Amino acid sequence: MRKTIILAILFITVTAMQLAAQTFTLSGKIKNAKGDGVTKASVTLKNTTYSVVGDTLGNFQLTNVKPGNYTLTVSAIGFKSATKTIKVNSGIKLDVILEIDVRQLKDVTIQAEKDKTFGVTRLKGVEGTTINAGKKSEVIVLDDVTANKASNNTRQIYSKVAGLNIWESDGAGIQLGIGGRGLNPNRVTNFNTRQNGYDIAADALGYPESYYTPPAEMTDRIEILRGASSLQYGTQFGGLINFKLKEGPLDKPFEFTSRETVGSWGFFNTANSIGGKVGKVQYYAYYEHKQGDSWRPNSNYNVNTAYTSVTYKPVDKMGITVQYTHMDYLAHQPGGLTDAEFATDPQQSVRARNWFQVGWNLGAVIFDYKFNDKLKFNSRFFGLYADRDATGDLTDLISRPDLGQDRNLFKDRYTNYGNESRLLYTYNIKNQTQTLLVGTRYYRGYTDRQQGLGTNGSTGTAADFTYGTSSADNDAYSHYTFPNYNVALFAENIFRITSKFSIIPGIRFENIITKADGSYTIINSDQAGNVVFRKDSAENKNNIRHFVIGGIGLSYYQNEALQFYGNVSQNYRAINFSDLYSVVKTTVVDPNIKDETGYSADIGMRGNISDIFNYDISLFDIYYNDRIGTYQSYDANNNSIQYRTNVGASQNIGLESFAELELLHYLNKTIKNTSLSVFSNLSLINAKYIHTLNPAFNNKKVELAPDVIFKTGLSYKNRRFSASYQIAYTSSQFADATNAVLPTPDSIDGLVPAYTVMDLSAEYKLSRIFVLQGSINNLANTNYFTRRADSYPGPGIVPADERAFFLTLQVKL
Repeated sequence: MRKTIILAILFITVTAMQLAAQTFTLSGKIKNAKGDGVTKASVTLKNTTYSVVGDTLGNFQLTNVKPGNYTLTVSAIGFKSATKTIKVNSGIKLDVILEIDVRQLKDVTIQAEKDKTFGVTRLKGVEGTTINAGKKSEVIVLDDVTANKASNNTRQIYSKVAGLNIWESDGAGIQLGIGGRGLNPNRVTNFNTRQNGYDIAADALGYPESYYTPPAEMTDRIEILRGASSLQYGTQFGGLINFKLKEGPLDKPFEFTSRETVGSWGFFNTANSIGGKVGKVQYYAYYEHKQGDSWRPNSNYNVNTAYTSVTYKPVDKMGITVQYTHMDYLAHQPGGLTDAEFATDPQQSVRARNWFQVGWNLGAVIFDYKFNDKLKFNSRFFGLYADRDATGDLTDLISRPDLGQDRNLFKDRYTNYGNESRLLYTYNIKNQTQTLLVGTRYYRGYTDRQQGLGTNGSTGTAADFTYGTSSADNDAYSHYTFPNYNVALFAENIFRITSKFSIIPGIRFENIITKADGSYTIINSDQAGNVVFRKDSAENKNNIRHFVIGGIGLSYYQNEALQFYGNVSQNYRAINFSDLYSVVKTTVVDPNIKDETGYSADIGMRGNISDIFNYDISLFDIYYNDRIGTYQSYDANNNSIQYRTNVGASQNIGLESFAELELLHYLNKTIKNTSLSVFSNLSLINAKYIHTLNPAFNNKKVELAPDVIFKTGLSYKNRRFSASYQIAYTSSQFADATNAVLPTPDSIDGLVPAYTVMDLSAEYKLSRIFVLQGSINNLANTNYFTRRADSYPGPGIVPADERAFFLTLQVKL
């Protein structure tokens, strides 16, 4: 009997030990009342560390769950939370039904899923009235980024976005200059640049340069779609950048935030905002003033930005938003340097009379309406009234001294307006949810551009943007108007073949009309400044084209940790004003220059493993036909000139990778409210001319396309303190298509050497009200430059700033 009892005890003990050592898998699907999967539902076993976010179809899986009794909690945006008591002693598969929360008001607001650890995440497959499935996307969540936001430091803010080549033209972050995958960074021209979903460039069709960059301090997040985003947003090769600005809080009637920043070389920035929700009205208003002297002489600036947004929701299904943005700045330009001058003293300035002035006014009315759970409508009416003026010695060789004669004066006026409307419809085929997007776009742009000589500036260096009146000034010797019209229709559909695999075809019809109407004067003067030759000419151009482009994407969603995507899309880039006409005397434009065409393609793998490891690895291919470029040539009088024409076809092939590991939670999952993450992103680019009319370009590297861009860094966060340290490396690149290594006398062409830059930023929350932030830009005090400019803000080498310090105090009430 005693032996039997002992054996029974031993059997029970061993069985219990075996059961204790066993773990099981808990899986299932989160559904709504209609049986459709609920996207990105949060599933948690209460009072444990077991937690997971479901996929876009509602599927979830908890692994390594120990036996026992648990309370399962499920929550999702727009639904009431649900709890369920379960007993785990084997593998369990269950479905949970969530009820819609009728009090949810933000169901028409585009939202990127924000993870717990990382400052960069991705767009959902469907958000609001957009389709992002099958495309490479990145979302920078500004509140999660420890960086110098007061100076809009591009290198820090975009540090976790792979493959971006950054131009640094000023230390205050006034203008954004980034290019991806070997495309030109000049004022983001190869991206379709938007704010809250509408255009902010000077002319989205004819002059897609953006002189206005939304301040990082009033930006909630930055959404980036690469390459094949063209079907919804346009025909461009680079993709989309959308600045989603902050909104007033929904849980209080009034909130006030003030951020005061001081820094090196007289930098001062004050940013103040108010926001809240009163009844059915949500509002937000922001004002920023920024000023400073910058590192180099003759580079002081004064910037003002104001923004207001008011949203009225008379009923839950409808929202009307009115927004207005104003920005103006006056910037003193120190000019470029020759290679010899940069080597001797990169801080020097040899131009004291160069100035740049911008005024930007953006308006928008946004209408959202949700007919039902399956049908959503969005319409954006937008307009731009803006100007930019540049004066100084901008078109001559930087190696020549400024003799104090009449300055060049360039004046642009932009008047644009348009509408983009989208309808998103959800339907079922054989119990699989499908999504159809159709949309229309109308755009009208009008640019008035003048070039001439300003008032005599030999007696001073003040900013003067008026044309001269004497006969010697010849008034405005070039005056053009550029009307543009664009009508587009687009459609895209997600065909979900299975719960994991989708095919996303798309199509876009474009009708483009571009016109140029104006006159110009050719003037030759002797060394004494006397006019020895003058010819007045009139010009009128009218170019009408219509075409259809298409694309297709693929998406395989195994789970949150493993996703595959791929796409290919045709692209088209119409000739813009800068291609047709150059302000530089030594640049000649081919009269037969034509539009550019091609395609872009991606294939990649990405995922987020338990909010510990985030990764995205992809290959890309951009084929660029009839690419516009410049090369050194000679005119009929054997004078050296830069000739701009369609230089041939190029192909950019490369790899982009991003990975971030949260070290503390990787080592110990029980750690809460503290994180230490390490990230790196690498871009390898092989960009070459493959078919060219000029043999000088055959098999040469594409200009402004570095072979390697690498960034890495560390980020630390706890409840009160956060800090980030990063290193950014960009390999050497060529400034022209002939791959000239030795610089030309004007330093416009030549090699841009490789450079490495380090940055350090930190933040400490003194209390709920007060926050202290600091940043050191260019920690190692490296002397480098990122560009050779052919005119503004050069010509010649534009040096980047040396080491700078910044300190910010934030007050939130």
